[in-house]
Amino acid sequence: MKKTALVIMAAGIGSRFGKGIKQLEPVGPNGEIIMDYSIHDALEAGFNKVVFIIRKDLEKDFREIIGNRIEKLTEVEYAFQSLDDLPEGFVKPKGRTKPWGTGQAVLCCKNILSEPFVVINADDYYGKEPYVRLHDYLVQEMEENTEKLPICMAGFTLGNTLSENGGVTRGICQMDVSGCLTGIKETKNIIKTKDGAAVERPEGNTAVDVNAKVSMNMWGLTPAFLGELERGFQKFLENLEDEEKQEYLLPTIIDGLLAEGRARVKVIDTNAQWFGVTYQEDKKAVAEAFKKLIAQGVYQEKLFL
Repeated sequence: MKKTALVIMAAGIGSRFGKGIKQLEPVGPNGEIIMDYSIHDALEAGFNKVVFIIRKDLEKDFREIIGNRIEKLTEVEYAFQSLDDLPEGFVKPKGRTKPWGTGQAVLCCKNILSEPFVVINADDYYGKEPYVRLHDYLVQEMEENTEKLPICMAGFTLGNTLSENGGVTRGICQMDVSGCLTGIKETKNIIKTKDGAAVERPEGNTAVDVNAKVSMNMWGLTPAFLGELERGFQKFLENLEDEEKQEYLLPTIIDGLLAEGRARVKVIDTNAQWFGVTYQEDKKAVAEAFKKLIAQGVYQEKLFL
């Protein structure tokens, strides 16, 4: 069986969620958190390694709440994201408290990933289908020794990814006729409206197509991508304009590779329904959604028997 890893980005501060660590909030009937369901679905699809990207100060709580349990099911590794983890010659800017972003998060795994992998957010529920489709693509169709860097991503329908409780950030995709990504636009403050969706701005809302395909940071990647991240992070820091807030983000990085003609990104279409805990108010709705999935037989009440 080909080795494949699930990489879970769980180092985010979760400032919009309020008090507490949103990635560790229980949403299942027996205290399960969203990551439990993500890992369950990934293992069921054929993934056989899990990498947690966390902050070092979360390690004790993280291991107690989920890590120690998952280690009994599959191979587990930890990567630690830090503001001070910078290339030689660079130092953390004074006043910087914001994480460097998802690109640096995945770069933290450079010494523990030697197999194809899928990256996800810790606080997003993606549904079962994307794991199956991405895993099958990684092991059956992904060609690693090609002129262009091979990448795949789960393409969600925007209308299936909105929160009832506020604006969200989504990477809106442009694709060619073969289903490959030609560009991705990171779009902030997308809200649900009576007519569908819109970008909320102080000067007025701008409508967005609810049927547009969006990235939910669910990427299928190869170890070669880590080398690109390392080179790109150096350039990012050299050209840093906003020392306190600017982030090194996966969608922006991949969009840049596309613009340079150095990557091919296959969009794996899915109609799966997303939900997640972005805001404190989301927790109740997410818990109800899992309760409904259990009643429908999608999951057992005791997730890992």
